[in-house]
Amino acid sequence: MDLINSIKISASGMRAQGTRLRVLAENVANAESVGSKPGDDPYRRKTITFDNVLNRDMNADMVEVRKIGRDQSSFNLEYEPTHPLADDQGYVKMPNVNALIELTDLREAERSYEANMSVIESSKSLIQRTIDLIRS
Repeated sequence: MDLINSIKISASGMRAQGTRLRVLAENVANAESVGSKPGDDPYRRKTITFDNVLNRDMNADMVEVRKIGRDQSSFNLEYEPTHPLADDQGYVKMPNVNALIELTDLREAERSYEANMSVIESSKSLIQRTIDLIRS
């Protein structure tokens, strides 16, 4: 595999992780977003899945976002009888977002993004060294 292909492969990983970061940030931002009127569902956590796609020109697997979906797990119920959106028993439907899990996933995605960036930086450096050697 040549250095240009390694840059392309890492760039595909960065694109996928960038999308993952946006989805996770949206989940964190909406971790407390309830419905706008009684009976409305609150924010539903988004999920993301990736796929390996063979690039025949490079004969290498590239990562792509397969799907951005919705987590169908049940909503959290909090007992707040004075809340305007509380049901007859005093419970308010809260998003199915666990901020701690989302923040952990954010950190993992950030590290993966940084690792791909390091590969690109190393590849660029090796290309530059090769050019410098040819000029000498």
